[in-house]
Amino acid sequence: MQRMRLIDSVKMKPAFLSALLLATVLAVPMAPAAAAPPPATQAEVTHLFAYLAGSNCQFNRNGSWFSAPDAAAHLKKKYDYLADKGVIGTSERFIELGASKSSVSGKPYLVKCGQAQPVESAPWLGAELARYRQKAAGK
Repeated sequence: MQRMRLIDSVKMKPAFLSALLLATVLAVPMAPAAAAPPPATQAEVTHLFAYLAGSNCQFNRNGSWFSAPDAAAHLKKKYDYLADKGVIGTSERFIELGASKSSVSGKPYLVKCGQAQPVESAPWLGAELARYRQKAAGK
């Protein structure tokens, strides 16, 4: 009988229920907001997209060849996804996570320019990133 009175008294107190709800909400860990990539990284990656799109090279993804503009658009989608997750701190990290291999098959992306043999995209993009940084440092 004593137990029933306690339950009834709790039902009668909306302030108690509000406090209980607030305590529950505060006890649940909140997901931290994803940090945007630093401005320098954003500028470098934007340059890499423009460089790829204007390269007239072909880009191989999962055994199929795509135009450079299509490849740049695909990598931009991957960049946006990874940036929203907050996992891109550097341009190298983006190349590693989003621009070096298929997230579906794990196969490396390839770049073929003119009559040259295809090369993996990670060193190709990394070389352009180094050129971009060297040029930016010379300003």
